[in-house]
Amino acid sequence: MNNILEVRGLRKDYGSFALNEISFDVPSGYIMGFIGPNGAGKTTTLKSILSIVQPDSGSVKMFGQDGGAVQNEEIGVVMDSPMYVDDWNVGDVEKAVSSFYKQWDKELYSGYLKRFGLEPKKKIKEMSRGMKIKLQIAAALSHSARLLILDEPTSGLDPVARDEICDLLREFVTDESKSVLFSTHITSDLEKTADYIVFILNGSIVFTGAKDDLLERYARVIGGLQELNTEQKKLVIGCREHGTGFEGMVETENIGKLPNGVLTEEISLDEIIIFMNKGAENHE
Repeated sequence: MNNILEVRGLRKDYGSFALNEISFDVPSGYIMGFIGPNGAGKTTTLKSILSIVQPDSGSVKMFGQDGGAVQNEEIGVVMDSPMYVDDWNVGDVEKAVSSFYKQWDKELYSGYLKRFGLEPKKKIKEMSRGMKIKLQIAAALSHSARLLILDEPTSGLDPVARDEICDLLREFVTDESKSVLFSTHITSDLEKTADYIVFILNGSIVFTGAKDDLLERYARVIGGLQELNTEQKKLVIGCREHGTGFEGMVETENIGKLPNGVLTEEISLDEIIIFMNKGAENHE
């Protein structure tokens, strides 16, 4: 399998927080979701990949080249907050952005504006968050990019707008030479769109691989406190105790070690993040 993006051993130490040997691959033709709680290191990792932040060590390769050698045309970026001037209108954005790309496609950009219902004369300051995100996506898709890097693009959007963006990403990777690295807190979007997952917690990667493998690795467990002995309790990750019992997460390979009375259920990406984060807090 060819990789569009290869990240190896990224480190960035801020004193109070550090990225610890971040390594993962984004294979060609797929959408990779990037998940983790607030402050886990997602945005720092993305900014390091894009050379917005200079890592202390490690390397980034895109399309088999050193990250610094990659041309602008090949990467489309959508950040949480667009870096457009408030008094610009949609046409001004094209004038400013298109000058950075030799392969800017005016007709394609115009087509995305129509698809998204963005008026050329509308000013940035008059736009909703959803409209600003759509404008960034229109720009990112209008210069022959092969890799899209998105940082929280669907946060704050209504379900219809989010579904529209997810459809666009799926369309994008129908060309198997293209890929998406998609950071979001809205894990239901990733459950619909992502093929692979990178999970970061406290600056370290705790999982990278196929989304289905992650969902199959863990199960949600529910039971009464009296049902577990000390060793069995250690198997329950992020255990929450309440008046009638407990809930938590367990590796599926350990389900057989729990009492028959404990219930197990399929787990969501959201629950994996919550229980894993709580488990980490319990061991600090």
